[in-house]
Amino acid sequence: MQALIEQALKSNAWPFQEARAILKKINHKVPKKGYVLFETGYGPSGLPHIGTFGEAVRTTMVRKAFELISDIPTRLFCVSDDMDGMRKIPDTFPNKEAFLQYMDLPLTAVPDPFGTHESYGANMNARMRAFLDKFGFEYEFLSSSECYKRGDYNEALLKVLDKYEDVMAIMLPTLGEERQKSYSPFLPVDPESGKVLQVAVLEIDKKQGTITYKNPNGNLITSEVTNGKCKLQWKPDFGMRWAAFDVDFEMYGKDHLANGPIYTKICQTIGGKPPHQMFYELFLDDKGEKISKSKGNGLSIDEWLRYGTQASLSYFMFLSPQKAKRLFFDVIPKCVDEYLSFIKSYPTQEPDKQLENPAFHIHEGKPPVASSPVSYSMLLNLVNACNTEDANVLWGYIRHVAPEATSENCPMLAEMMNRAINYYDDFIKPHKKYKEPSAEERKALHDLVTKFTGLTQQTPPEEIQNHVYNVGKEHGFEIKDWFTALYQILLGSSQGPRFGSFVALYGVDETIKLINSRIA
Repeated sequence: MQALIEQALKSNAWPFQEARAILKKINHKVPKKGYVLFETGYGPSGLPHIGTFGEAVRTTMVRKAFELISDIPTRLFCVSDDMDGMRKIPDTFPNKEAFLQYMDLPLTAVPDPFGTHESYGANMNARMRAFLDKFGFEYEFLSSSECYKRGDYNEALLKVLDKYEDVMAIMLPTLGEERQKSYSPFLPVDPESGKVLQVAVLEIDKKQGTITYKNPNGNLITSEVTNGKCKLQWKPDFGMRWAAFDVDFEMYGKDHLANGPIYTKICQTIGGKPPHQMFYELFLDDKGEKISKSKGNGLSIDEWLRYGTQASLSYFMFLSPQKAKRLFFDVIPKCVDEYLSFIKSYPTQEPDKQLENPAFHIHEGKPPVASSPVSYSMLLNLVNACNTEDANVLWGYIRHVAPEATSENCPMLAEMMNRAINYYDDFIKPHKKYKEPSAEERKALHDLVTKFTGLTQQTPPEEIQNHVYNVGKEHGFEIKDWFTALYQILLGSSQGPRFGSFVALYGVDETIKLINSRIA
């Protein structure tokens, strides 16, 4: 174990780099609170998407890396900013016009548009918790509304009030001239309407812990800043929360990067120690635009899991977090197969390479021993060739290359098979377009049938591949174009895995029948 720790202290894997930075931040000592606190924030303004989950899973990877190199206890807070006022109605809302009356109410006071929970905020929080629970994360979920009302932030809020001028001096230079005139870090909750107001503060009383403002009805109101009577603007809220909880690590999207110094200054101004911070790049949709919860233009969590495995989603999150990546349906097959390759290579790697293997961080140091005898892309081509949604039919073909394979002893393969069928139904089948073979391609395919006629089911995939390669070469094709033509003619797609491996899986006799059906 000590050797593993020493390797981790030198590992280039980004979770270990971040973990070492946290250890340095706390001077290798147990913080006064008794543990190292990891925090992630969640804005429940729209349906949860994979970007939201990514923040939690990456934070967990850093947390587990820290726990390997240190014996200091850790905790993870997942904080929902559900006291924010609803400033716009998400596109995902049914009957959007009916919710105009609830504008500016805290999200936990807006009725649930889906009719399943006591409020919209509660619905979004439940969705997030359910997914985190499904992945088995260890976390403590905190509602911002409850934290404010329960008094968890009271001490920090009074410090913000005490340092009001200093906080304003930090914030005002970041605002436009018009916004400066009415800006206050405090957003009072109007006792008459229940709405979160963005109004000018007319007077502050540091001794009484109150602010005075005019509400939309023109009434002069003096309100406590504690016990849920006020909340903070989101930038001061960030820094206040760091100080209130004594957060040691927080990561955030690149869109927060310019604000990191602001959060830090506010935290320091009210006597807190800012956490070690890490930013990650934002995800892009199929058009290269930033995904948005309110627009709903990215993948949802459920959509990924319809087509890819849970582990493949974690793998996607592990990859180069500070590089922008497209997050759309077509990345799923590649992620599943790359994850499988790392699982397969893990047992034979040296310890230092294992610590850099994504499988180590996805599975908290204990990757599964068994992988899958068939890749996801191969499964997609098998489903394509068979044109079936019957898993039992597919298992029959899989036993060509894995005779003992069953859903019981190959659960990873069984999971992939169900998702491959879904992917085929939704993305491949509707767009299948077979290429009509040219005269020369017909001749080559006839020759390929002749070559295959002498083969058996026991013929190794490499030998099959060589026959395919040689036929293409003999007929004067560029090899890349030849293999592309095979997939376009036989499967109605432009690419696939090694053709020899596909034939071994699908069966030599079945492949001959498939070719003959296309050149008849």
